[in-house]
This record gives sequence, C-alpha cells and structure tokens, in this order.
Amino acid sequence: MTFEFTRRTVMAAAAAAMTLGSSAMAGGNQVLDSIHFLIPGGAGGGWDGTARGTGEALTNAGLVGTASYENMSGGGGGVAIGYLIENAESNYGTLMVNSTPIVIRSLTGVFPHNFRDLTLVAGTIGDYAALVVSADSPLNSMADLLAAYDADPSGTAIGGGSVPGGMDHLVAAMVMEAAGKDALGVKYIPYDAGGKAMAALLSGEIKALSTGFSEAVALAQAGEVKILGVTADERVDAYADAPTMVEQGIDTTFVNWRGFFGAPGLPADKLAAYQEAIAKMYDTPEWEAVRARNGWVNIHNPGDDFKAFLEDQEKVIGDLMRKLGFL
Repeated sequence: MTFEFTRRTVMAAAAAAMTLGSSAMAGGNQVLDSIHFLIPGGAGGGWDGTARGTGEALTNAGLVGTASYENMSGGGGGVAIGYLIENAESNYGTLMVNSTPIVIRSLTGVFPHNFRDLTLVAGTIGDYAALVVSADSPLNSMADLLAAYDADPSGTAIGGGSVPGGMDHLVAAMVMEAAGKDALGVKYIPYDAGGKAMAALLSGEIKALSTGFSEAVALAQAGEVKILGVTADERVDAYADAPTMVEQGIDTTFVNWRGFFGAPGLPADKLAAYQEAIAKMYDTPEWEAVRARNGWVNIHNPGDDFKAFLEDQEKVIGDLMRKLGFL
C-alpha cells in the first residue's frame, strides 16, 4: 500500500520551499522577541523534538530572541488544543506544534475540535515512520518480525506513542496490510508520547515499536535499538543503515508532516511575523543542522497552502481508515 498523496505533496512542497528559500536572507534579522511553544504530548516524542528543534534553529539563527517550551499531555493532544482555543487571547505569543494526528483524532472523535478551529501558521517538516526493536531482540529484519507475528500474533505486540487508531497504530496497520497480514489482527499497545513507548520497548513490554524515524535515529546510533524498516522511498542519509520497507518487499511509504498552529483570532501582524520567521529559517545553517540531525524532509506550507494540504489529507486518511475499519 503506497500513501501516494504524501509523496506527491512532499516533493511539491519541498520544491516550493527551495524556491522560497533562495530569496530569503540566511540568518536574517530578528523577527520576533520570543515564541512560546505548546507541545501536546510528553518529553521525548516527535512533537517535543520538532518544537525544540525549531526553537533551537530560530534562536541560534537570530530570527527569534528567546524560545520557551511547555509540555501539555492528555486526550491524544486534545487537552492542549482545547487550552489554546479556550484561552486564545492570552496565547497570541504561543505556537502549538501538531502533525497528522490532529486530522486522525478529529476524524475518530477523540476530541471535538479540528484544524479549522485554529489559526494555520505553517507546515514545516516531514518525518518518516519506522518499526524498531530493542538492540538485544532476536529480530533483525521485517521478515523476522512477520515470522514472529505469524507464529504468535497476540504475543507480538507493537506499541506506539499514540492512541488506538492513531498515527503510530495506523502506520503499523498499513505496513502489516502491505505485507499481506490482517491489519486488524495486530495487537497494538498505546503509550502517552514516544518517550514512554520507547521505554516500554527497551524494558521488553512490547516486541516492536511504531514511531517516527527521527525519534529512533539517535537511539539506533547509540546501539540501543535496531530499525527494522523505514517508510521512505529510499534510505535516509541521517541513518543509512536502516532499510526501507520497500526494499524488503513491503510496498508502503509514508511521511508524517509536522507544523505549527496559533490560537483562533490570532492578529494578522502576529501571524505574518510567525510565518516570516519560519520562512527565513529554512535558509540558515542552524536549521540545516537540526533538519539533517533528525532526518527530516523540508515541507513548507504556509497559510492557505497549509489548509489545502490538510483538507486533502483529511479526505485520504478518512478513506484509508474506513478501509482498515478504524472508522
């Protein structure tokens, strides 16, 4: 199963970002005194890494004076979204990071809001997904994982840092279905954010973990986990030892976008300043260092382009989830 819309959109968006980037000033001048990042999950997850990496690049490049961070877990991200909406005027200095789950969780009714209830600032990056095991696991390839699943489906639990029917679950289901297995037969165990899910993997609570590629790279480099497969078209430079699903005969690719949202009613001048800072960030060596370290793909979808992207994803993911029985 190939998630075609992500591949087309990522390539088009990346090309647009490169075109935009060529006219921006590297480093630039300070655009904002400060940004407060609201992170809807716990430490160690993809949202956490994206917010902190973006803040690192913006401040080190001199585009933003200072950056602060607040982790607000709960409700599959719904607590933070609700907080931003209910306290809009006092949060005009706040950017909330989010990603594909804001679409998935509104479709499944995990929370009552959706992206239309917020101010769309910009999509910024893409992160491939990966299935990983602990370094001491006897499993060394997707073929090994599939054989273990065939031998004992209920004993081959796959965990993730999202709710049942959420993105990590959906990716695991896509991969297993593409490998010819019953996606709904996969035993999925949810954890609150990627950090807790990774701890569960390392402690042996689960056999494999569905997670963002960038979350797995550092641990793989440190020899703590093995990446069995990544949902990229080809091997990713950030960790070229990780084989793709495709090269192992599993025809599926996927990239999870991440981006930033403001409170509803965000003043136009504040929105413009956020978008200017993010646009200029792409041309800085500070951003390239963060991007390369995490194996991210540049996706720049500001404003109306971001809205069109999300509306397209809402339709495609809704169709896929109905096919898999999640809706």
